[in-house]
Amino acid sequence: MAKLKSELEVICPCCRASLVVDTNLGRVVSHREPERGDKPELNEAQRILAAEAARREALFEQSVQAEKTRGDALSRRFEEALRQANDEPISKPLRDFDLD
Repeated sequence: MAKLKSELEVICPCCRASLVVDTNLGRVVSHREPERGDKPELNEAQRILAAEAARREALFEQSVQAEKTRGDALSRRFEEALRQANDEPISKPLRDFDLD
């Protein structure tokens, strides 16, 4: 597949991709991915798209529910902090200047 004397064809040991490297330039000239065995068939495209749409819709509904309950959780935290602030005695803050 190498066209010039300065081009080398190398097979990646990890992904089995074919790389053509030009030794004069010191960079990859072309890249070809190997054939995948898990390619989805074209007749399954409608099913795959419907499954992805259902997954997106479920994630959206989950985020909507989380956003609805977020306000309640924040108001409970605020009420608890307000109750705790009312229970603590009021004291004058201690400053470094007061320690002299």
